Amino acid sequence: MQLLEEINLLFEKIPGIKKLSKKCLSTERWNGNVILMLLDAAITSVGVNYFQVVIPKVKAFKREFVDSKKISSLRDLEKINFEAAISFWKNKRSWQILKEIAQYLPTLALNDRAALRIWAKNSSLQGWKKDPIGKIKGIGLVTYQYLRMMGGVDTVMPDKIVKRVINEILLKSGEKPINDDIEFIKKVEEIASLTGYGPTELCFITWFINSPEKIKEMP
Repeated sequence: MQLLEEINLLFEKIPGIKKLSKKCLSTERWNGNVILMLLDAAITSVGVNYFQVVIPKVKAFKREFVDSKKISSLRDLEKINFEAAISFWKNKRSWQILKEIAQYLPTLALNDRAALRIWAKNSSLQGWKKDPIGKIKGIGLVTYQYLRMMGGVDTVMPDKIVKRVINEILLKSGEKPINDDIEFIKKVEEIASLTGYGPTELCFITWFINSPEKIKEMP
């Protein structure tokens, strides 16, 4: 099966994907700090380079607010002076996304990690725009899926890199590429069931094809 052969080649070239995916699905990225996971997703939603922009900005926020104990939970975000936060990341849309998610999740559970996982477990792909987080202004399907993954749902983000790589594999395997985001997600989940690799693993592997060493920088 050519599709399986192509995907096996990718996983042979880039070890560490299974461990990274397991951390993500266990809600353990950023050492399990949900505030940092949400900020990661909020900044990523703007479409900037993940390694050059997102990681450094989240680390700067961590040093200023988390390591200093100024905030220790999502409820503490209400105390933050966002004007001060904007001094090192100026995109107000990102902060608004973070703020609105942080207001919603604590209504599900007192523990941040439990709240994110409860939301993710009850979220769905169909009708995602009506979801309490999906309908927040500025959150598209890519960000929605990213949050679901970090909340424990084994799925895929239909971002441009993932779609380009997977569609190239489909073409090499004699299949048609898929442009529609929802259909693309369903296709990747189908590929996952056929190959034995999880959708999250398939998602992550596409990010490291041209720079496998970058996996060491992932939080």
